[in-house]
Amino acid sequence: MKRRNFIKTTAAGTMAFMLPFPSSAFAPGKKLRVAHVGLGSMGANDLKAIASHPLVDIVALCDVDMNNLNTAKAQHANAKTFADYREMFKSMGNEIDAVVVSTPDHAHAPVSLMAMDLNKHVYCQKPLTHYISESRKMDAVAAEKKLVTQMGIQVHSFYDYKLATILIQKGIIGKVRKVIAWSPKVWGYDGPAPAGSDPVPEGLDWNLWLGTAKERPYKKGFYHPGNWRKCIDYGCGTLGDMGVHIFDTPYNALKLGVPLTVKNECRAPNDFGHAEKNHVTYVFPGTPYTAQTLEWVWYDGKGAPEPQAELLLPGGEALPDQGAMFIGENGRRLLLPHFMQLPKLVIKDQFAPIDIKKYDPDGKAGKPTTSYDAETPRHYHEFVDACLGKAACSAPFSYSARLTEVILLGVIAARFPNETLHWDGEQAQFKETKANKFLTGTMRNF
Repeated sequence: MKRRNFIKTTAAGTMAFMLPFPSSAFAPGKKLRVAHVGLGSMGANDLKAIASHPLVDIVALCDVDMNNLNTAKAQHANAKTFADYREMFKSMGNEIDAVVVSTPDHAHAPVSLMAMDLNKHVYCQKPLTHYISESRKMDAVAAEKKLVTQMGIQVHSFYDYKLATILIQKGIIGKVRKVIAWSPKVWGYDGPAPAGSDPVPEGLDWNLWLGTAKERPYKKGFYHPGNWRKCIDYGCGTLGDMGVHIFDTPYNALKLGVPLTVKNECRAPNDFGHAEKNHVTYVFPGTPYTAQTLEWVWYDGKGAPEPQAELLLPGGEALPDQGAMFIGENGRRLLLPHFMQLPKLVIKDQFAPIDIKKYDPDGKAGKPTTSYDAETPRHYHEFVDACLGKAACSAPFSYSARLTEVILLGVIAARFPNETLHWDGEQAQFKETKANKFLTGTMRNF
């Protein structure tokens, strides 16, 4: 079965932050029939969280690795199993209401778009897509078909992130002129592409794992399981992993769109792995919560972030391992550690108490997060409830497609180290035409 081209650039769909409740076709008490594609590490977590909803029936399981498939099948004996998602949709199209996509990044759009073409609601892991053209396409299709969608950024629904959003929008540090965000993780690879090939592990369908992406021989330790994020053809590096989580709250709180410019200071591209260390600078047009323009700086890799006065904390306190710093025009700062730690206010180089009741008198942020395991299902259950017509999703594709676009612009900028690229969000094109070929990719038939 040949794959159609999934990557035509289209106009962006609606940019609402939260979709209205869908009109429910579900009778009271009827269960949502869910199929899961991708059952590895994150996929197993997604399956557990979705299945914990009392109104979910897991009807189909799909993975290219029989080890993952058999483990999931042992937990959901009544679900039908598949190695190829195309066969799953062909066989069970009328028996599926919603699809959870937990594959490596390069398969997010092919699976999700096929599901949406069949009018299935979709929960897709982050980053939403591997290419910007795919993000715009997914946003447009979801809007056209009025489907319930959610990107898998679980901490989006955590108390500390909701609180930080409220504090910023209520003006605790005034208008924000700059955001600095960082992660010391290294989802990059500065070495050469591996030579030769290794035997494909028993039970793994390597052709299906590659899917529409560029074909390479299997090499142990480089792709499956777990290391695909480092590779340009299959993942989006540290930006696509931790960047999505850490960008999410400042991006949402400041109601940002897409940037005017982007620059990545990193090593020269090697056409195989993402850089192990990135220093990305974006300039965004202003919003009601920012200065006339907003500077956004991202650091990743060992030693991130680079030491600087704007990140110094009172009393010589160490920065959290990962996080973001909001810097106001008036000199006030708000530190948001990643994750499950409350934001900290800095005024005149001293920590200042935050009167939460003053900024959140109605308790809209909810209750403080108690544990990751206890809080994580909330984001998934929000999706299920939205499919059933009982809620609205907080990270629909209309929001997450834009957030992903910002992330992927930084990834593309790594192809042109130390050069400022100018982005036309209306046309979805770079002024520097040489960069436009990286907005999309060639889809392999498989």
